Amino acid sequence: MSEKKPSVWQGFKAFLMRGNVIDLAVAVVIGAAFTNIVNSVVKGVINPLVGAFGTKSLEHYSSCLKAPCEVAEDGTVTSGIPIMWGSVLGATLSFVITAAVVYFLMVLPMSKYLARMEARRKAKEGTQEIIEVTELEVLKEIRDALLAQRGSGTDPR
Repeated sequence: MSEKKPSVWQGFKAFLMRGNVIDLAVAVVIGAAFTNIVNSVVKGVINPLVGAFGTKSLEHYSSCLKAPCEVAEDGTVTSGIPIMWGSVLGATLSFVITAAVVYFLMVLPMSKYLARMEARRKAKEGTQEIIEVTELEVLKEIRDALLAQRGSGTDPR
């Protein structure tokens, strides 16, 4: 009457052995590595390009909410209330670049591939349906021919 409950360790082991957990872990690791690449591109290429059009690197653009604003080289605020909108713009650019790369290199090709596979599946089903309809028509013709033979071969009384 007493059922043996699985131990916590067995439950945890079963949870880890599910395929979704492993896939999720791989996705997180690859995502973290990809984030480092995108951040490097933004800091090494985009920020200097914006700085070339402006007067300084994108991270140094700010506005002062309460004057006088003084920010040390290490980023600590010595006086005033600065709003660091340049770093927000840099993070936004990182997000947009990441989203664009994911969409154009992963989502779009995968959706096109899945659409092609679905079209092939539907075409295959359509061919099967045509074959079934053709077989049905042939069977009807055979039936009609047999009925016609039977009708002509019988004795009209």
